[in-house]
Amino acid sequence: MHFQWYPGHMTKAKRMMQENIKLVDLVIELLDARIPISSRNPDIDELGKNKARLVLLNKADLASEKWNDEWVSYFAEKGILAVKVNSKKGGGIKSIQGVIQEACKEKIERNRKKGILNRPIRAMVVGIPNVGKSTFINALAGKACTKTGNKPGVTKGKQWIRLNKQVELLDTPGILWPKFEDQEVGLRLAFIGSIKDELLNMEDMAAEMIAFLQSHNAGFLAKQYAILESQDKYVCLTEIAKNRHCILRGNELDLGKASRLVIDDARNGRLGRLTFEFPQDFLE
Repeated sequence: MHFQWYPGHMTKAKRMMQENIKLVDLVIELLDARIPISSRNPDIDELGKNKARLVLLNKADLASEKWNDEWVSYFAEKGILAVKVNSKKGGGIKSIQGVIQEACKEKIERNRKKGILNRPIRAMVVGIPNVGKSTFINALAGKACTKTGNKPGVTKGKQWIRLNKQVELLDTPGILWPKFEDQEVGLRLAFIGSIKDELLNMEDMAAEMIAFLQSHNAGFLAKQYAILESQDKYVCLTEIAKNRHCILRGNELDLGKASRLVIDDARNGRLGRLTFEFPQDFLE
């Protein structure tokens, strides 16, 4: 499988972010807690190199709690403040205002010494497609102030959102980067839905998901689908199609439907809390 998705609007969005970075004090980078490294756009480091930084491990409820804590420690060792959040259900959202103040304490102190006391912190919210930026902003603001959708590419332009007298947020479109050097990164992005499914071979992707679960989450497949999970990944997919009655006319198995079922179950937490990459694989 080969993964690539970089439509023209992402080039425009990146240029817009470069033009607006000078307006902000803080870059809030949303990552998917299931793939904290693969969901980091490498361009963001360059974009925000002279700004205060805050990493939010979003969708933390879908990732393994053990690995969530390990990832927070991983970022802390690199001097980056990371916080677990679940924007959809509001988990961790109440602490964010205080965390923003903590991340910008040096800037606030510099302003105080200059006699600037009530200037709001302006933060740019960045992240890849479908990582949950708009849902996070809506949860933080307590109202639907941005469009949201469970598909990549909903936010098309920039939007300023005033949360209160202390904080203003600049929402930005989700952007990937022009070329994935490692196709494993592309696979993980496909797992969580940050690349459009229409561009992918869903049967191959479901087979790769099955192979990952066989290696790292023994018992998850057997429990959900009542199959013998020690078989070849494509045999497992066929067994899932049989057990879940994914049938076409003429009694032929509908492997496409079974593939979508496996991917949707994995993405939505029905297979259990899944983390797809681990800190020890990224130690320098």
